[in-house]
Amino acid sequence: MTQLGFYINQSLCTGCKACTVSCKDKNNLDIGVNFRRVYTYEQGNFIQQPAEGIVQNVKSFYFSIACNHCTQPKCIPSCPVGAISKNKENGVVTIDQEVCRGTQLCVKACPYGAPQYNKKVFKSDKCDFCINLQAKGEEPVCVSTCPMRAIEFGPIKDLRKMYGNVSQIKGMPSDSITYPNIVITPHKDAKLSSS
Repeated sequence: MTQLGFYINQSLCTGCKACTVSCKDKNNLDIGVNFRRVYTYEQGNFIQQPAEGIVQNVKSFYFSIACNHCTQPKCIPSCPVGAISKNKENGVVTIDQEVCRGTQLCVKACPYGAPQYNKKVFKSDKCDFCINLQAKGEEPVCVSTCPMRAIEFGPIKDLRKMYGNVSQIKGMPSDSITYPNIVITPHKDAKLSSS
């Protein structure tokens, strides 16, 4: 199996959300349903100096995330009807819309918020790595529309060789929960203290 994964370069991401909008458009998603999301992480405050003036120690960064097509996805065992599967050839996790019964247990099980519940059709769905575009030799839409080229994709082994093994940053759940197939070049303020 050649496990596919995403690479996110946080130092390039400007939070423009082009990836979110293009994914939403390609998948014709309803309001409130986003397979790829861009989060803003902020910390710090302003400090009043004993003399005069205020000094800031504010830090912030953006983070684009979708389904991480995890090595041990929590969504699969949570589905009571077996609608979720992991492709044996490329490791892509998908939800079969014909089988899904909309229990939303996958939504609750995923630490990354990947499965999204659509109230109009009473089913959950998520990023499928744009497998239909890849079959035509095209990139996933989030990759091709990022103006900063902050998102890449490919075999996770290759991405790890090129960019390292960081798969968790500040604000993310522990990568030991599901072993996500994502590589991140963290923004300087997003690094975990141990990384």
